[in-house]
Amino acid sequence: MYQRILVTADGSSTSDLAVHEAAKLAKAQGATLRLIHVADSVALDAYREFAPPQGLGEAARRAGVKILDSAQSLARKHGIEAEAKLLEISTFAQHIPEMIADEAKTWPADLIVIGTHGRRGVRHLLLGSVAEGVVRCAAAPVLLIRGA
Repeated sequence: MYQRILVTADGSSTSDLAVHEAAKLAKAQGATLRLIHVADSVALDAYREFAPPQGLGEAARRAGVKILDSAQSLARKHGIEAEAKLLEISTFAQHIPEMIADEAKTWPADLIVIGTHGRRGVRHLLLGSVAEGVVRCAAAPVLLIRGA
């Protein structure tokens, strides 16, 4: 049914649950699993005058690599060798949900798996929802994994 599953990783416990579910599904389907993380170094570079010499953008990239390494380890626990790809926001015009949807279309993914933190009310209004944005703009089906 699904041959190419794309899962987002952000290092949160909810993201880890999404990786676990995606890996189990990939194993059951014999599918390829790709893990992605979006590093938002543009937003962080706005604070560069307060940052260490290497800059916050570089720190965001290094953190993204660590997040992907950890997600690959989680997938391996299910017997899945997952591909990993670090995406990086390079302009203020780019948005994480659209980047995820574009990667799913380009790769191309049969299914996108993403964790949702389940924010409500003012927190949702102020923080928004990457998962909701992906559902709205992705061409592929999206499986939402609710955090504990």
